[in-house]
Amino acid sequence: MAPTLPSIARRLAWTLLAAALASSIAVSLAVWLAVRHEVDELLDDTLQGAAEAMRPHLAHEVPHGAGDGIVDRASNRYAWQVVEHGPDGQARVVQRSSRAPGSALSATPCAGFADRPGWRVFGTAIGRDGRMLYVAQSREEQIEATLEIVMQAALATLAIALLSHLWLRVRVAGELEPLQRLGARLRGHDLLAPGATLGAAERLELQPVHQAVDLLAAQLGRRLAQERAFSAHAAHALRTPLAGIDAQLAVALREAPETLQPRLQRVRAAAGRLQRVVAALLTLFRSGVELQRAPLRLDALLARLPVDGLVITVAPDAEVLADADLLAAALMNLLDNAVRHGAHEVQVRLAAPGIVEVADDGPGVDAERRAVLRQALESGEAGDRGASSGLGLVLAHLVARAHGGRLELPDSEHGFIARLNLNPGPISA
Repeated sequence: MAPTLPSIARRLAWTLLAAALASSIAVSLAVWLAVRHEVDELLDDTLQGAAEAMRPHLAHEVPHGAGDGIVDRASNRYAWQVVEHGPDGQARVVQRSSRAPGSALSATPCAGFADRPGWRVFGTAIGRDGRMLYVAQSREEQIEATLEIVMQAALATLAIALLSHLWLRVRVAGELEPLQRLGARLRGHDLLAPGATLGAAERLELQPVHQAVDLLAAQLGRRLAQERAFSAHAAHALRTPLAGIDAQLAVALREAPETLQPRLQRVRAAAGRLQRVVAALLTLFRSGVELQRAPLRLDALLARLPVDGLVITVAPDAEVLADADLLAAALMNLLDNAVRHGAHEVQVRLAAPGIVEVADDGPGVDAERRAVLRQALESGEAGDRGASSGLGLVLAHLVARAHGGRLELPDSEHGFIARLNLNPGPISA
């Protein structure tokens, strides 16, 4: 099934959303690569600034308790230690925050930045007794800070993308509305109406489409008018000579000797088949713009179809909604097809509402030939059941297509089955 304009709009909108999500991921990765070094430097500057702010308040000269607020505030964000490095090389933690480890962050005096397992440390000397202040931040917090920046950038990009998606979806739906209205106008457009035209387009860019459709409609209208005129003339040009041939053959059968009568009878039967084919063709391409659907009893319809040498069985209560002339043409050709291929009995039944089956007791066809016929029906090149000549299945298929359905050839162990599906709309295989 071909996609509709709303489905195209939805697919386009989802494609844009997927592109927006991909761009968000790409932007987040680019932000992380771009700011990772800058974030590390910013965190180091903050770490150094915290150490410089805490240094005078932790020096031994400062009375106990002075600057406790600054130390406490720094302790909420960093871990710190005051470490005394003795002459024996031992490092002893004199003071520390609750977040700091119990062992010294550095075994030897180390000023400046240093990396320790799980910590980023900045050291600075305090007082005159060789004590060191180490202010540290855990690697987890540094990674969390970096990820927070990246996530904020990604969320901002995603928010912009979602807003763009909604805006584009509204815009796309608005742009497709003229096409939807154009499709509605085309569905109700009568090609054969005098002066039929789509008129001016709603959008300037759609004007070439309107012009092309009007040109195509004019060409199709002329073609249909020519075909209808041909059908009207062909009805008089073909029916009368064929009827005269049949009448002369009937007279010849009465007057001819018995040795010639079988040959004349075959000629008359062939002329009768030709009459039925011509009638079916003229019925199929008759004048008229609408299909004349009506409830039809199959037994009454088949009673009007003259098919010699064939026993037809049909349920008396079988009824179908169809065009009487077209269905009669299709059944007549299917029955004639059965006779020509050696069938003696035919069952006409309703396989389901709107589905007419014609099953004969003839030799049928093998699976390979049936597959070829199915493919030929789809391509419009099918002939009779044995070769590429003949019009029986083609005409039946055209009648089913005129009703909105199709001709199906189901598998059969005995004989041959042709199924006329007259239900409009999508047809299952």
